[in-house]
Amino acid sequence: MRTPGYLSPSLLLNQEDSLAPRVCRGINTGRKKMNLMQQSKRWFDAGMLRTIMALAWPTMLEQFMQTAVQYIDTAMVGSLGTAATAAVGATSTVNWLVGSTVSAIGVGFLALISQAYGAKDMEKARRASGQAVTMTILTGIFMTLLTTSLSFQIPAWMQVAPEIRETAGRYFLIIYAPMLFRTSTIILGTVLRSCGDTRTPMQIGILVNVVNIVLNALFIYPTRTVSVFGHALTLPGVGLGVEGAAVASAISFIVGGALIFFVVLRHPEISPRGISLKPDTSILRQVFRVAMPNMVQRFGTSFGYVVFASLINALGGASTAAHTIANTVESAFYIPGWGMQTAAATLAGFAYGARDRDRVERLGRTFLPLEITLMVFSGGLLFLFAEPLVRIFSSDPEVIELGTTVLRMVSVSEPFYGVPIVVEGMMQGMGETRRPLFYNLIGMWSVRILGTFICTRFLGLGLISAWACMIGHNMLLFLLFGYTFLSGKWNPLRRLSG
Repeated sequence: MRTPGYLSPSLLLNQEDSLAPRVCRGINTGRKKMNLMQQSKRWFDAGMLRTIMALAWPTMLEQFMQTAVQYIDTAMVGSLGTAATAAVGATSTVNWLVGSTVSAIGVGFLALISQAYGAKDMEKARRASGQAVTMTILTGIFMTLLTTSLSFQIPAWMQVAPEIRETAGRYFLIIYAPMLFRTSTIILGTVLRSCGDTRTPMQIGILVNVVNIVLNALFIYPTRTVSVFGHALTLPGVGLGVEGAAVASAISFIVGGALIFFVVLRHPEISPRGISLKPDTSILRQVFRVAMPNMVQRFGTSFGYVVFASLINALGGASTAAHTIANTVESAFYIPGWGMQTAAATLAGFAYGARDRDRVERLGRTFLPLEITLMVFSGGLLFLFAEPLVRIFSSDPEVIELGTTVLRMVSVSEPFYGVPIVVEGMMQGMGETRRPLFYNLIGMWSVRILGTFICTRFLGLGLISAWACMIGHNMLLFLLFGYTFLSGKWNPLRRLSG
């Protein structure tokens, strides 16, 4: 029996495409190949749209729910004041650093498992799934010890205002205590997506977010009386404030990580039951050949985010709050991009495993215009609704003005940023992670960090200049990845086929 939402590799690889050669059975093979070559050069293969969306929409919905909860979290904490918002947001970039480092391991397993599916090597896929469980346990324990031991030092390193460092430290400690379960959600969730099951992580993600919202209401606020349709209703509460938000998140992480592990254990094709969990060097060597460049990239860029945030934190509470809120608002409008990246990585991995160069080329020429169209639409919405969205999280006029300005600035660059998102996703699925490593590190440190440092420390400019440097970083990635795509250097099958 298949898990809900499971899409078999044969369906994803062999599904009939509406733009595939519609020729009579008697037409010779040479003519078929000619038609295939011509069609592989067309932009946007509509026949692939159904397959792409079957993988992409659950990921988009999952990320939408995560973002919605992030909005609710920020709004709930924001009701406690600007200091509370700053305490929660001041270490958010460290969350990205830790999460993205773990995610890089998931990328290694995604490439290996999706390629094994494409090659119809299910034994290798199962062995890789068992090794994913092993890496989840080892990485989760290591990250728990590391993050919890540094929880009260990190706010100081991030230049958080002294009056909120203690609160920020407690918040960080609580949300990282269940790091083993967070690691399970990240790595094993990627394992499910790598074999075409994007709905199960979505369903678990929705449940986790509902749990988080309910527990937020319980743990953040004290017991209170509210009016519902004219009737007084007493709502129980613990009244822990910022720490309450952390407790709610920690419990929801435990629920999500346990459920993801249980689903992988019972998966009909990649269950690790009966597979040795002892480290398998033949599998792990292949995983880390892909994962290590991606890990260095993610660590380097995420550490850049930490430095970037520390430069902004030094500008004062209003800038920190505006930056936190703007990041929260902006994340919702990247949902189409990241949803497409997941689908692109999985499908490119399938096609690469099958050594189907034509399908890889058609995937690229279909994903790119689709991604750009979606990002144009989301960028337009962000520009139009920037101010009312910022007002959801703050009533401080300075925070609202700063947040609205930077969001409208970045909205213009979103369609351009869609190009590196999807091209990098396809390269990850095919195991090409070295070139993205150099591109991302060059952009982060030579444009965003150096530019922000000069603007804020030497020129005395504020948050707007920092976001201008961030946009410059995104535009450089657009140029680099755009060149890589148009030159064909993104597709390793071109080299293999000569």
